[in-house]
This record gives sequence, C-alpha cells and structure tokens, in this order.
Amino acid sequence: MKIITVTDAWEPQVNGVVRTIQATNRELERAGHQVALITPRSFRTVPCPGYAEIRLSMFPYHGVARLIQTQLAADVESAIHIATEGPLGAAARRYCLRHRIPFSTAYHTRFPQYLRAMFGVSEGWTYAFMRRFHSAASVVLAPTAAVEQELRAERVGHIERWTRGVDTSVFRPTAPMALDARSPIFLYVGRVSVEKNIESFLRLDLPGTKVVAGAGPALERLRKRFPEVRFLGLLPSGQLAQLYSAADVFVFPSRTDTFGLVMLEALACGTPVAAYPVQGPLDVVGGSDVAVLDDDLRRATLSALRIDRARCRAFALDRSWQVATRQFVELQRPIAPVRTGAGASGRDRHGDPSPQRKLANQEFVGARSRPQS
Repeated sequence: MKIITVTDAWEPQVNGVVRTIQATNRELERAGHQVALITPRSFRTVPCPGYAEIRLSMFPYHGVARLIQTQLAADVESAIHIATEGPLGAAARRYCLRHRIPFSTAYHTRFPQYLRAMFGVSEGWTYAFMRRFHSAASVVLAPTAAVEQELRAERVGHIERWTRGVDTSVFRPTAPMALDARSPIFLYVGRVSVEKNIESFLRLDLPGTKVVAGAGPALERLRKRFPEVRFLGLLPSGQLAQLYSAADVFVFPSRTDTFGLVMLEALACGTPVAAYPVQGPLDVVGGSDVAVLDDDLRRATLSALRIDRARCRAFALDRSWQVATRQFVELQRPIAPVRTGAGASGRDRHGDPSPQRKLANQEFVGARSRPQS
C-alpha cells in the first residue's frame, strides 16, 4: 500500500510531529509499503506570525490537488493521511471531501491549550475549529488514552489510538557530549517557546548546570534572562544522543503536550525523567520507575538523580516504532488505484465516477456513518 501523508510541519523544523512522520515512514518502507509526502517544500511559503521558523504555504489548493491526483494515479492501493491542520492539511481535506475520498487525520498538537497560553484565544473557539476539521475524517488518530478522552469529551471525530515509539538504534547510551559543565547536568530538549513552560525549569534552584537544546521564538529572550544556562540550539539526532547520554536528568516542564516524544528519546539513552504529573508525562511514564512526576518540579528533578540508568534503557526498548506503525497501517482506509481510462479526476469518459472511485466512495460513506466514539 502507498501512504500519502500531507503535512504542514516538515524539515528543517525539528519537533515531535516531524520526527513522528520521519520514523513512521522509515518503518512503512521497511515493511514494504510505499510512502509519498506533500510538504511546504513544494509551495511558496510565508513565516508563521510569532514562529518564523514555521513556514505556511500560500494558496496551496490547486498544487495539493495535482500532487494527490498524481499519487492516486499510480497502479497501487493508497491511503491519504492528513497530519496537520494548517494550509496544506486544509487543502487536502477540501480535495478529499470534494472527490469523496476517505482520509485519516492525526491530533499531534493541543492547539486549544497552546493558543490560550500564547494569545489568550478561547479554548471553545479552537475546539470548534478542531471539530469541524477532524469530523470528516474516517478516523482521528490520538497518541494516548488521555488525549482520546479529551477529544471524545469535545466530540472531535471518530477517535482511535496511534501510539508513539523511539528508535533505540539511534537513541542509545553512547559517549557523552563534552560540555565542560558542572555536574549534575539537567537537560531540556525541544521547542523553545512559551507553551513549553521552560521558564519553570530554568527558574529552579538546582546544583550543577542547566542545558537547553532546541530553537523557537522565546530563545533570545531566555538567553538574556538566564545567562547561566547553556543554550545549544538545534542538534542532529546523533549529537542529541550524546547530549542525552551526558545529562543526569531530563526535565520535561510542559503541561500541554499530547505525548512528549523527547522523554522516550532521553530514556532510550539511559537518562531518567522529571516532569509534572499531567497529560503527556502521565501517559508516557506514569506509574513507572524511570521518572519522577511531582507538582514540585525541583523535588522531582532532584529525586530523579537516584534512578538507575539501566532501567531507563530497558523501559524504552519496549516502546518501538514498529508497533506504532502497525497500528497506523491498520487504521488507514485504502483507496483503489485510479486505472488508465478513468483519468486523474477519478471519472470515466462519461464523467461518472470510475468503478474504483465508486468503491472508495462507498467506503468513505461507511466510514462517516459509523457512530462517533
């Protein structure tokens, strides 16, 4: 099967959405599936207000339509997955609805909470947009039980679980990065922005050294406010593994993440986690012996110093991308190929939907008529 993924988040961005798509595509290809990507790299873009490193595609509908038509014209069963709710995702959704093609979506980002934290936007307004965007999908993929519960409470489409994994061949205990810093080393990796609540970590009175790896709109402000903190910027995966291996504790201060893939990366390198007992950390490491979750983040961070690193690695080895990708494939709605004579629009010479497209239409109608969870 060919998986056509449409995403507004792509390289050179480094975040959980991009890493999830990269890892999933790697596993899909290993399992014999074909992958195709529709990303901002194929379009004219402008910087997102407040997030200059995020590029928003301008008027992408016709370009997205052509790319989808080209991919569906290949003689192979396909599935369309819309990963993000941005301009490309909206264009792909519009195209699929217009042509009655089934598609899946994913809920990677808690935009209602993020937009409230960043701009004071009402969560009710954002959830209304999320309901509209995702309700037409045959399935909405959620990473954890807590996110499933949240989306069901807000009536956001037909929800199914698509968990996350970690590449333990890349993220593994290795030679630690030379930091020339006092121990213990407390590390944060991820987007440097207000919704990540990084200041609650940087304000802590801790021994040793605090280190931050990542980029984002709050980076320069935090550099000036916390000159004693080591800010390393963006690092490739190999160097990240060295950095995780050098850290004594990985601190995850976010209160709004849907998952927090970086926690699994740190654990795979043998680094214990300290976090708040909120959605994300509770789903990923709650009830385990490889993390300390406490409303007092300083207490959690100092307590995590006592965790055995070998236990952290063992925990991560049980969370693989192979398992997550099998879930992803099983939840897709295959579309029969558009064969020669039907045309890229999926219609025959009389203007009627081709037999293959009729089958896809029937599947799509069936998907939308299922009771909502």
